[in-house]
Amino acid sequence: MNPDIQAYNDRQAHQDREICNLLYAEICRHLPEAEHKIWHAHPVWFLDGNPVTGYSKLKNCVRLLFWSGQSFAGTDLSPEGKFKAAEARFTAVAEVDLHKLQNWLTQARDVQWDYKNIVKRRGRLERLK
Repeated sequence: MNPDIQAYNDRQAHQDREICNLLYAEICRHLPEAEHKIWHAHPVWFLDGNPVTGYSKLKNCVRLLFWSGQSFAGTDLSPEGKFKAAEARFTAVAEVDLHKLQNWLTQARDVQWDYKNIVKRRGRLERLK
């Protein structure tokens, strides 16, 4: 495991750490080509420099974020923010549906908006895939 992400996961309470460790393993398994690191204080995975997914500890849950998730087909992710991001929130490892997670990760690879260049484009997103 990436040592910085391991340290992030280890700082979480037991139940949250289990969720983080499961998400880490599944994301790495389904997006093996993705670079992953701590970015803006939490674990994030990138494809060609573009952020696609990550997780973070919120006050009462662990949030799994997909930067282009609002454009995914047939998911029950919740919209997040003013761009194209969507999220799922978990309070127990049993809440993580591995089949749904695999579907979301497949779509994270196949459906991408260009967040890497959002500043250069002055807040305008363009679809990559």
